[in-house]
Amino acid sequence: MKNFKIWIVAGARPNFMKIAPIVRALHDREQHGMTYGVHLSVSIVHTGQHYDDNMSEVFFRDLDIPKPDVYLGVGSGSHAEQTARIMVGFEKILVQDQPDLVVVPGDVNSTLACALTAKKLGVKVAHIEAGLRSFDMSMPEEINRKLTDAISDLLFVTEESGVRNLRVEGIEEGKIFLVGNVMIDSLRKNLRKLDEGMFVPSPLVRKFCETGRPYGLLTLHRPSNVDSPETLAGIWGAVLEIAEIAPILFLVHPRTRKKFLESGLRAGGVTFGDPIGYLDMLFAMRGAAIVLTDSGGVQEETTALGVPCVTIRENTERPSTVEVGTNHLAGTNPEAIIKVCKEILGGRGKMGRVPPLWDGKTAERISDVLMKFAAVEGI
Repeated sequence: MKNFKIWIVAGARPNFMKIAPIVRALHDREQHGMTYGVHLSVSIVHTGQHYDDNMSEVFFRDLDIPKPDVYLGVGSGSHAEQTARIMVGFEKILVQDQPDLVVVPGDVNSTLACALTAKKLGVKVAHIEAGLRSFDMSMPEEINRKLTDAISDLLFVTEESGVRNLRVEGIEEGKIFLVGNVMIDSLRKNLRKLDEGMFVPSPLVRKFCETGRPYGLLTLHRPSNVDSPETLAGIWGAVLEIAEIAPILFLVHPRTRKKFLESGLRAGGVTFGDPIGYLDMLFAMRGAAIVLTDSGGVQEETTALGVPCVTIRENTERPSTVEVGTNHLAGTNPEAIIKVCKEILGGRGKMGRVPPLWDGKTAERISDVLMKFAAVEGI
């Protein structure tokens, strides 16, 4: 029987929800002999791009992800520093263990760094969540996405727009696989834990969310929103006005907290909290009347949950959440944010649908492609 080594990379909070279902699906295939004559070895590499408990470890616990086989511990730094440290550390272990395929999810620095390092050493690369485009090259994530897609051998796409984008960029048709959204696999699986009473929310979430009143959630972390005092002040003014209608729980990224404190803005009627675990977030998001965010993943999760989402950005790389789902692209203009939030809270928000293939079976489709690829490459 042929041996085939797959490394699955995770580095930052958004990655963990994407790798968990894939790891499970590959292990299931190995256990049930659905491997096309290939003996599969699956290892998890955690780069440590996000490294504290609230941003990393709690997700491994909530999502039942096995302990990483390798932890690089790169920590924070500028984009160049972080990417360089990941590449140096990843290269060392690649040379030592020589996997056959490296799987990278998303669009963080770990995604690009590990893909580039693997490709230069002749190792095949698969990109989970390929083809998403904001068409805004001022976003570091857009650069990571485009460069990773350009060198990947397998490109797994969440929505039709991603397929179109890759075709325009000249990616070979045989490399592109429209499989759906693996984050929704995690969401559907863990909703059952909530429904069956297998999870008790944290005191913060329970106190804020279980009062019976309509409430909102807020996440905000993009440099374009929080680094400019003027932009942050405008957004915050809108948030305070919305909080007069529905109380808002602001889950504050460490970097955003620093910028907020430097700005001298008042908290007003908004409740501040540290980042919370995946199950806590799912519990809070499912019960929310409205979610305000600049996160990509939250746009998708709210659409899957049928919860109205207001995206505080001028663009989105996930157009299906706007065209089909519950997402409203409000931009950063305070008046526009207030207008759409009041419409939603007044019962005039749009009704959304779940995009095609966001059915909880994406990891099965991905693992089937990976197994067939392994069978061919292992010859």
